[in-house]
Amino acid sequence: MKIHLVDGTYELFRAHFALPPVTAPDGRPVSAVRGLMQTILMLLREDGITHVACAFDHVVESFRNDMFDGYKTGEGTPEDLMSQFHLAERAIAALGVVVWPMVEFEADDALASATVLWRDAPDVDQVVICSPDKDLTQMVIGSKVVCLDRRRNITLDDAGVRRKFGVPPASIPDYLALVGDAADGIPGIPRWGAKTAALVLDRYGQIESIPDDSEQWDVRPRGAQAVAASLAERREEAALYKRLITLRFDVPLTETLDELRWNGAPKQEYQTLCTELGFDGMMNLPSRWAWEVE
Repeated sequence: MKIHLVDGTYELFRAHFALPPVTAPDGRPVSAVRGLMQTILMLLREDGITHVACAFDHVVESFRNDMFDGYKTGEGTPEDLMSQFHLAERAIAALGVVVWPMVEFEADDALASATVLWRDAPDVDQVVICSPDKDLTQMVIGSKVVCLDRRRNITLDDAGVRRKFGVPPASIPDYLALVGDAADGIPGIPRWGAKTAALVLDRYGQIESIPDDSEQWDVRPRGAQAVAASLAERREEAALYKRLITLRFDVPLTETLDELRWNGAPKQEYQTLCTELGFDGMMNLPSRWAWEVE
């Protein structure tokens, strides 16, 4: 079997910016939720989809904001999108899909924890993390755990991560700590560009193993002396950025693997939600209905 783990926050944002505004009969903005439901319905129609879960950032801030003032917040997120976060969780549950709403942790931490929990379970052939978020590529293992960008239909296995970033998946937290990640508010270390970070980490694997003195390096990136000095002066910053980027595996997930099995959408719950939101044209889109006692 394959387990599909969906980055619901990403899908909600993507739907919001891709679709024109839509309002429910009561005036609430619902275009992002509509687009989210449509894309998950498409996923559930694909061959081989059996076990699915979807994680959301129930609130934008997490424990990482306590560690670093510059870490991403909800500032700048359109109000009409923010108002749909909780409704999005309800919509995915109405499709019969397991939902993980994150408060202390982030959605990525839930996806990482689920990956570690079930990647070696009997009968699990592959874990597919449905997200283009580069942070999640640290979870890739061979072709057993992969990241799927559904919009572009690009799958990154171990070889794909190495081709894209120049480092193995295990070095992604180090790589992003050095080069920075604007999406998360991580500034990176001055003078460390993508090519330099890839070259040095390909040799040393992790920040902690990189010598302070460039004369001790086995590789010679451009401006090696200044690059090494920059890191030597900012070791504590680099260590903090790496901790921020490293995903947590201890999110308490209460479901069993069997409970991730998608058995169809609960018809009454789903159609009631469609009526409430004005999604009349989506009333019968699920490819399967869950058995319910009427």
